[in-house]
Amino acid sequence: MDRLWSPWRYQYVSRTVPDSVCIFCEKPAEQNDRENHILYRGEHNFVLLNLFPYTSGHLMIAPYRHVARMGEAGDQALTEMIQLAADAERAITEIYRPHGLNVGMNLGECAGAGIAGHIHMHVLPRWMGDANFMTTVGETRVLPEDLDTTYRRILSVFRRA
Repeated sequence: MDRLWSPWRYQYVSRTVPDSVCIFCEKPAEQNDRENHILYRGEHNFVLLNLFPYTSGHLMIAPYRHVARMGEAGDQALTEMIQLAADAERAITEIYRPHGLNVGMNLGECAGAGIAGHIHMHVLPRWMGDANFMTTVGETRVLPEDLDTTYRRILSVFRRA
């Protein structure tokens, strides 16, 4: 039997109980954007890398307020979230030249939300054939760059004037 080792995944799979602190509340409060991979801070939302990405360039946009439903976020926060998604689309397209993008939210645990209590939008690049045998059979993603590299690349163009 062949084995593929991915020690960086241990942090994710070894969690036995849900975190008592919401990462979308904790990370922006720490004021350590580089370490937390926060790319941009808006008035109502911030943009950060997904620590467990499906593809390189997988971003998330979250409001500062801890809300579980879009209707609780307020019109200004929702408007800014969509504007930031458009900025993310532009940055990801410039850097990665994907064939397409997934943009969306999972609302509630049964819908696939890993952190159901705090809404967040995913923006990630996709390429034809990126769901290969490793993903479909091995349930493993192979990423061509580490998070620090992704952070530097996207930061260099995100919301550039």
